[in-house]
Amino acid sequence: MVLVSLALSLPLCRLVMQWAHKRGRLDTPGTEGHKQHTQAVPNLGGVGIFWALILPMVGALLASRLIPDDTWQGVLEPLQRHMPGLRRQSGMLVGMIVALTSMHILGLVDDRLRLAAKPKLLIQLLVATSLVIGCDIRVFQMLDQFGTIGFAASVAITVLWLTLITNAMNMLDNMDGLAAGVGSIIAGIYLIATLMGGQWFIASLAALLMGAQLGFLWYNFHPARLFMGDGGSLVIGMLLGIISIRTTYFDPQGEFGAGGNAAWYGLLMPAVVMAVPLYDFFSVTTVRYFLGRKIMGGDRNHFSHRLVRKGLSVRGAVLVIWLCTLATGLAGCMLPRLEAWQAIMMATQSGCVLLLLAVLEFSNAEKPVE
Repeated sequence: MVLVSLALSLPLCRLVMQWAHKRGRLDTPGTEGHKQHTQAVPNLGGVGIFWALILPMVGALLASRLIPDDTWQGVLEPLQRHMPGLRRQSGMLVGMIVALTSMHILGLVDDRLRLAAKPKLLIQLLVATSLVIGCDIRVFQMLDQFGTIGFAASVAITVLWLTLITNAMNMLDNMDGLAAGVGSIIAGIYLIATLMGGQWFIASLAALLMGAQLGFLWYNFHPARLFMGDGGSLVIGMLLGIISIRTTYFDPQGEFGAGGNAAWYGLLMPAVVMAVPLYDFFSVTTVRYFLGRKIMGGDRNHFSHRLVRKGLSVRGAVLVIWLCTLATGLAGCMLPRLEAWQAIMMATQSGCVLLLLAVLEFSNAEKPVE
């Protein structure tokens, strides 16, 4: 699946880049506070990412419904055993396609018209709520035992998590290669985790997302020839949020974990795997709050920019953030399979990575950009 979406993303991104240059659909220098490029660059890379995801999803959906099982022969025969499971997940897959399409359209409109933060956030909340209720994609479903209040709490927490991750990835798209690289690493971590847990459907989604981003990253690594825009970052964030919710972290039946018991701390895996995007989100919103700026506005106070102001090159800052994401991601991936003392060590390691970032940023801290 990684190769499928990669093979789609590479040519699609190139075609979009060529089309954008001909039509003048460029992100010009100085139009956004968080951009620091010096030349006009197409900002429609999200189109390539989106279609590299959607085409295989729609293809798999149609294949599971239209192709009889007895026609899967030869090299395609191993796929036949996954068709019943895919049919059971078809309703969820349709809901995800609709949600991702909605995010993509919202992002394209925002890239073109610069929507105000409040209506943009409201649409995200509506899409997330529709997906959560319509497809029953929820965290903490054990709260259902408390009746309507428990169900509402589960829905609310899930909607907030989806919206948080969507915006965290959107805000992380502030430097060449950053969001796509971090997103690829996180998708790869979830691919490993879901394969170990035998969750083939979620593993396929993670693989598609990883390949789509890697294809785009070929054109986006510094100096970037193509930006993803909100039409890409919102899609990546929403799909990562969905994958994080559908991945199994805690199994009371004991199928996971060293010693045959998946403890409750496995539920912390999403926060650890996505620690770096969450760190950027909360650190930059805190800086903006104390500066009296709009929380959802654009500026150059992201921690990637702060690392560059410390003396790192753009590539150096991005590579540091990639490595930190890999370090926390690998630790989070193992949480459901560890004993308690091992989980504490992994969590401590991840905390030290974030503290290292903070030390790099704020030692002899410069004043944030006003």
